[in-house]
Amino acid sequence: MNTKLTLKLNKSAIERAKRYAKKHKQSLSVMVENYFNVISEKENGNGIEISPNVLELSGIIKLPKDVDLKEMYGKHLEEKY
Repeated sequence: MNTKLTLKLNKSAIERAKRYAKKHKQSLSVMVENYFNVISEKENGNGIEISPNVLELSGIIKLPKDVDLKEMYGKHLEEKY
């Protein structure tokens, strides 16, 4: 569920953020959400910093539970070389 959040920021910071978002083809909302996700993950103490791009892509591919990814990757390498 999305919820509205109002922020008060320096005008030049907003303009820079808008240019950055446009250049990277994403909304300011997505940028802020990704930032919040990153800082909250750090605070949870898992010690691993995950980039916003990886967070955004996480969960896109749904594989059956019986798939052995190591075996698939091994077969891929055999075919490749």
